Amino acid sequence: MATKALWGDGRLCYGGDWNPEQWPPRVWREDVDLMRAAGVNLVTVGVFAWSRLEPTPGRYTFDWLDEVLDLLHGGGIRVALATPTASPPPWFSLRHPDALPVTADGTRLQHGSRDTYCAAAPAYRTAARGIADALAARYADHPALALWHVHNEYGTICHCPHTEAAFRRWLTDRHGDLTALNDAWATSFWSQHYTDWAQVGAPRATQYLANPGHLLDFRRFWSDTLLSAYTEQRDLLRAANPAIPITTNYVLGDWVPVDHARWAREVDLVAVDHYPSATDLGAEEQTALAADLARGWARHGRGRPAPWLLMESAPNQIHTAGRMHTKEPGRMTRHGLAHVARGSAGVMFFQWRAPAGGAERFHSAVVTHAGADTRVFREATDLGAALGRLAGTAPGRVEASVAIAYDAASAWALRHPGMPRAGLDHTAEVTAAHRALWHAGITVDVVPPGDPLDGCRLLVLPALYLASDATVDWVRRHVHGGGHLLVTWLSGVADEHARIRLGGYPGAYRDLLGVRVEEFHPLADDERLPLTGGGTGTIWSETVRLAGAEPVTAYLGGGLTDQPAVTRHRIGDARAWYVSTRPDDDTWRRLLAEAARLAGVTPACPGAPPGVEAVRRRDGEHGRLYLLNHTDQPQRVPATGWELLTGAPVDGLLTMPPGGVAVLCEQLH
Repeated sequence: MATKALWGDGRLCYGGDWNPEQWPPRVWREDVDLMRAAGVNLVTVGVFAWSRLEPTPGRYTFDWLDEVLDLLHGGGIRVALATPTASPPPWFSLRHPDALPVTADGTRLQHGSRDTYCAAAPAYRTAARGIADALAARYADHPALALWHVHNEYGTICHCPHTEAAFRRWLTDRHGDLTALNDAWATSFWSQHYTDWAQVGAPRATQYLANPGHLLDFRRFWSDTLLSAYTEQRDLLRAANPAIPITTNYVLGDWVPVDHARWAREVDLVAVDHYPSATDLGAEEQTALAADLARGWARHGRGRPAPWLLMESAPNQIHTAGRMHTKEPGRMTRHGLAHVARGSAGVMFFQWRAPAGGAERFHSAVVTHAGADTRVFREATDLGAALGRLAGTAPGRVEASVAIAYDAASAWALRHPGMPRAGLDHTAEVTAAHRALWHAGITVDVVPPGDPLDGCRLLVLPALYLASDATVDWVRRHVHGGGHLLVTWLSGVADEHARIRLGGYPGAYRDLLGVRVEEFHPLADDERLPLTGGGTGTIWSETVRLAGAEPVTAYLGGGLTDQPAVTRHRIGDARAWYVSTRPDDDTWRRLLAEAARLAGVTPACPGAPPGVEAVRRRDGEHGRLYLLNHTDQPQRVPATGWELLTGAPVDGLLTMPPGGVAVLCEQLH
C-alpha cells in the first residue's frame, strides 16, 4: 500500500532532507532546478522547522512552506512532509521547563540542541499534537504530498517526575499488581520488595548494580511511550487524509530505547537512517546488515515481504568517531544500490544542501559548500539516472534461506553491568554472524523472534539471551519441522524478565541441542583459546557436557583441552549446532558456511570472487541479480541475463570494473 501511494509507475524514491528555511527563496529555485537535473523525485521538508512554523504559541507562519511545496510540485518533485516535533522551539522550553529531559543522575538538560523534550510530559505531547494538527489541516490535500514523516529519530530518554508517573501506569498495565512485579524483578534480592506503587520510580544513578528487571522494563516502557507519541500524531494525520502513508525514521544504535520490530506494525512504511561507522570494508558489511534488519522489520506483523525505505544516508562522507572520511568515487552508488538490492524502495540522503552555519554545518550533503560543480553532485546525478533505469520492472522478493534472530530486549538485557563479563553484546554477535555469512556470499533475513520462517533452512540465534515460552516454542516448531538450527553461547539463558532458567545452560534449548553447560569461562579481551581444526575462540568459553550431541570442534587449552567447543545434534532430518565461544572471523565464516551447506543453502552467486557482493531477487520465473564490486580490481563474475544499467546482454560471464555495479535481469527456472 505504502509504495503504491507514493508512486504508481514503479519508480524508486530518490532525494533527501531539504531545509529551505535555512535559505532565501532564490536558493529554493536553484535547488529545485538542481534536483530535477539529479533525478530527485522525493524530498523531506520541515523536519527541524518548528520555530519557523510556530514562532509563538498558536501562531503559525505557513506562507513560506506554501511557496516551497508549490515550487516542488511545479518541478514534479513530491514531498515527505515532516512534523517538526524532534526539536521544540525556544518558547516551548521557556514556558514548560518541566518538559525538559532529566538524566539518570538527576541533571535537567537545557535548551540549546535538538531533542530537548520529555515525551512523557503532558505539555510536550499537547504541543506536538498541536503542530501536527495544524500541518494536517493545511497540507493533507496538497498535490505535492506523498508521505507524512512524523518526528525524527525517536530515541530520547528522560527520568523526570512525569516519566515516573507514566512508568508506574505502564507497569500496572504490564504486570497487574505488585505481587507480579516483585516476582518478575526478583525483588527479594537486596531487600528491594515493593509494597506500594509510590516506591517504584525511574531507575536513577545508584550506589552499585541496579535491578536488571527494573532496567529492562524501563527500556520497554520508553519504547512504548515514544510509540504512543508517534501514534497520536499519526492518527491526526490519517484522519485528515487516509490516502497518504505515514512513517517515522528509525535510528540505529545501542542508545536507542526503541523496539523497531514492534513499531513496524504501526507504520505504513518502515524507514531507516543508516550511517556506517567503519571506513574499510566494514562499511559495506554494516550496510548489508542495516538493510537486512530493515527488511525484517518491514515484514514483521505482516507475515509477508514488504518494502521499506532508506530515509537517510550520507552521500559523500562516513562519519566516524573523531573524523569524517571521504567516500571514494563510486562508493555512494554502491551503498545506495546495496540498500535497493535488499529491499529499499529508494535512496534518500541527509542532506540535500550543506548549511552555512549550525551544529551540522560539516555534515555530508549532495550540494556541498563548494556548490554543484563537484564530483559529489555528478556522482549523485549518475546514481539518480541509475535508479531511473531500474524503474518499472518488478523487483521481487529477496532470496534468503538463512535467518538470524535479532531481539531488542535481549540487547538491552545483556548490557547490565552485573553480567559475567563486560562488553557482552547481542547486537555485536548478530553483526559477527551476519558478517561471516556475508563474506560467504549467503544472503540473510534478520528477523524478530516469532516471525514466520517460511523457506528458512537454517535459523541462527546469536547470544539471544532472553527466551520467553513463545520464543522457545517458535524455535522448536522450526526444528521439528525439519529446519536446521545454530545457537551460540548466552542464548536462552534467561526468560523474558531476565530471570535465569535453571538446570544448566542454555536453559531453553538444552534438549534441542543435546548439551548441558555447567560453567561459563569468560575470556579476557586479549585472550585466545586454540580450537581443533584451526582457529581460535574469543570472548567466551564453557564447560559443555554432551547429552546426545556429537562434538565437532574441541578446545585446546584454558583448562578445557579436548572438551567440546562446537557440537551438533541430529533431530530427525534437522541438525542443531551449539557454539560455546566466539570463533575468529575466518573460523566463524567456515563454520556458518558448513552449517548452511548441510541445510541445503548455497551462495546467491556461486563463483562470485571475494569482494563482490551478490543479492538475488525473484518474482516468479524472473529475477534480478545485483552485483557490487567492492574491490579496486576488475572482477569476472559468472552471470547470464540483461544488464539493466547499461542495456547490454551478458552471456555466461560479466567483467566488472573496479568499484563497479551491475543489475542483471535473469530468466529463472
